[in-house]
Amino acid sequence: MTDMTGHNSAAEGGIAADRLRSIIERVERLEEERKALAGDIKDIFSEAKSVGFDVKVVKQIIRIRKQEPAEVEEQETLLDVYRRALGM
Repeated sequence: MTDMTGHNSAAEGGIAADRLRSIIERVERLEEERKALAGDIKDIFSEAKSVGFDVKVVKQIIRIRKQEPAEVEEQETLLDVYRRALGM
């Protein structure tokens, strides 16, 4: 079957054009969703700032919550050791 340009719409040069188009369009939709989600996250951080939260610290807490407890404990221990080494 040929399309309006006279090319084979099912496969051009061994490429399944419909499948390729589907993959590209799915990625494009997800990128749009990611962009919208990033905007939503930015709005939430603006809200946090407007009610007096330190956004930098909130982001740090979010990073910590993603880590394993043992990893967090090790980092906190090292931070304490380094602070004491510097007389802080």
